This record gives sequence, structure tokens and C-alpha cells, in this order.
Amino acid sequence: MTRFDPVVLRAEFPALSVSLDGRPVAYFDGPGGTQVPQRVIDAVAGYYREANANDGGAFLTSERSMARVDAARAAVADLYGAGPDEIKFGYNMTTLTFHLSRSIGATLAPGDEIVVTTLDHEANVSPWRALAADRGLTVRTVEITDDATLDLASFDAALSARTRLVAIGYASNALGTINPVAELIRRAHAVGAWTYLDAVAWAPHGPIDVRELDTDFLVSSSYKWFGPHLGALYGKRAVLDALPAYKVRPAHDRFETGTPSFESIAGAGAAVEYLASVGDRFGAVGPGATRRERLVAGMTAIRGHELELHERLMRGLRAIPGVRIWGISEPSRFGAEKAPTISITFDRVAPRAAAAALGAQGIFVWDGDFYAQALIERLGQFETGGVVRLGIVHYNTADEIDRLLEAVEVVSLGEPVAARG
Repeated sequence: MTRFDPVVLRAEFPALSVSLDGRPVAYFDGPGGTQVPQRVIDAVAGYYREANANDGGAFLTSERSMARVDAARAAVADLYGAGPDEIKFGYNMTTLTFHLSRSIGATLAPGDEIVVTTLDHEANVSPWRALAADRGLTVRTVEITDDATLDLASFDAALSARTRLVAIGYASNALGTINPVAELIRRAHAVGAWTYLDAVAWAPHGPIDVRELDTDFLVSSSYKWFGPHLGALYGKRAVLDALPAYKVRPAHDRFETGTPSFESIAGAGAAVEYLASVGDRFGAVGPGATRRERLVAGMTAIRGHELELHERLMRGLRAIPGVRIWGISEPSRFGAEKAPTISITFDRVAPRAAAAALGAQGIFVWDGDFYAQALIERLGQFETGGVVRLGIVHYNTADEIDRLLEAVEVVSLGEPVAARG
């Protein structure tokens, strides 16, 4: 197995050559959307050149179009560890969740209960609250501990004999906290509930195995794992078959409504192939390995590289006065409990001003609440503009981490923070 080298992979990403004032930019905005390799761009453009037709036609381009969709569905199934018929594409994770919530809601009765958490993106909270309001359901919310991890006692207290669905995140999109999802799923199943797992903030960082997790649903968005803007849902075959579908009568798929973005689906398939190629280069796989094996090897190699950068960044941040780190900050806990996303605030600089100052130096980060509004409110940071989020992905380098730390130290010396107007 070859030691992970991000420089080799960076050559595949055209956007990584973008510069500002003669200096390459450094992308730490990955939690909001990653850059894409050339093969993804080629797959999208190639679809338009060679296969641009709707499905079901008795002619060449329609057949090519469907072949690309079938190939992408099989690829995403391998990424998740699922079967191709268990993968459904949609506009994004949020849209898929709203759509599925309607089908799930049709199986529920007034007084049934749904569990959500304070730690989650609103895409895995708001759809269930809206469903509850429409159908007379009860929503119970799991609280967080002092270090912004899920309170397991609160989780257990939220479960009951009336719990029908537990909606949880694999990892926090704001803080990077990894939830003990396998255990949470086991506890949810013990009371007879389905589980709906938001893997958007985890999918770029490590392997996923829906069979091992035994989750009923898992969803992510490919633009967070180096593909186009597209959502990809896994649903257990038996569970999907048991749900009513809201669709037009002639539609052949029960959960993919209307004409999808075929070009984006083709690009998502190419993104999966890219991740498998990382396994070929840096994973412990031999000739004849399956794509699933190559993907697990690639994501494992990515995880190892990111952990090194994550620890380097955290140690540097902890040494800068005037910077507060939110959530887990001990590198010894990162392996099991943390994705490489860190949120900080500055004693003297508002989040938007800090992000702008970093951006002016060619260092791209996000500020605000990132749709994890309940969490940012709970942390007491919403009224002052939220937090600054620093996200690492595998194409980042140690030199970029050091450059980021130097810039954060300079920004920390800025003007006093002003509340959002």
C-alpha cells in the first residue's frame, strides 16, 4: 500500500489551479460542497454530447442515457454497500427527505412519534416537523451534552412504544461530531422504529455500509463527495416496497418522480469511480478487487490522511489566543468521534468579517449556521452571526493547513466582534 499523497490526486481537479492575486486558493469550504475531478466534468459533458435523451425511447441516445443511469445506480449502491434497486436519485438530500416523509407519513397515525436531534441539519428535522404538524404526530428532540455530542440518556428518554421514526445524522455538518449511529439504530429498532440517516456530512470522509449499520434509510448528496448537485437515497428493499408512493400513474419508478437530471446522475457515477481509483492508488487492494472493495480501501485511505490534517489543524488552533473551538477538540477522540470539520469563533472578529478576511487571502471557508440552526442557537452563537467553519477533505495538504493557521492567527487580532444587525 502506497502512502497517501494528495498532490497526485490534486492534478485531477481543475478548480484547484484557481488563483487569487497570484496565489493558489485553498479550499476549506468542502462541507458546503466539494470540487470535482475532471472525469466528473467529462461525464456530464459526455452525456450531453452522446446520450442526451429521455428514458424509454426506442433509439440509440435514449438507450445510452438509461445505460449511464443504470451504471451510476450500481456505482452508488457500491458506495453505500447496497443493491442497485435500493438507490433512488433526487434533486438533493433535502428534496428527497421531504418526498419520502410524505410516503412514510402515510403509514403513521395521530399520536405516533418521531425523534429528531438538536445536532442535525434542518434537512433532517424540518421535513419531520412539517409532517407531524400535518398528521397530528409528536416530535421528540434529543439534546446535546456540554461538548456538543448527542446526549444518549436524552436519546433513550425520547424513545417509546409510539416511536415510529428516528431521524439522525451520521456526522454534524457544523461541528463534525460523529454519532454512534450503529448503536442508535439498534436502540431505535428495539422499540420498532425505522431509522432515517443523514450521511451528507460523513460521505466524503469514510466508508459507509448500510448493511452493517442496518439502517432503514440513508441519504447523501453527491456534490459533497466530489460529484454534481444530486441527492442519492438508500432504502431497504422491504421498507421501500411497503411504502405508498406519490407519483404520476405511468411512472415506472415509485420514488423518482418526473424527468431527473440524467447528466448529474452520470456525473455522480463518475465521482464514485474516482473514489474507487483512490483505493487503487493508496488502498490495500489487489488485482481483481471488486468496486466495493476498492471504494472501502479508498475511503479508508482518505480517512487516514484527513485525520493527520485534522489533528495538525486542531493543535494549531488550540495555540492561538482569541479563538474558541466548538465541540470536540481533543485529537485523541477524532478517530471514533470526529469528521474533519471544525467550527470556531473569534473573540474580536465577527464570523462574516473573519470569513471575508480569510477569503481575501485566498482561503475559502464558510460562516453562519449552515442550516444547523437549532445547534447554533443552542451554542448561543446565532445572534452574533454563527461560527466560522473550517472543512478538510482529502485534496487538502499540510502546507494549506499551515497557511490557514497563519491566516487565522492574523485575523484573531482584528476589531471587536459586532452583533448581527
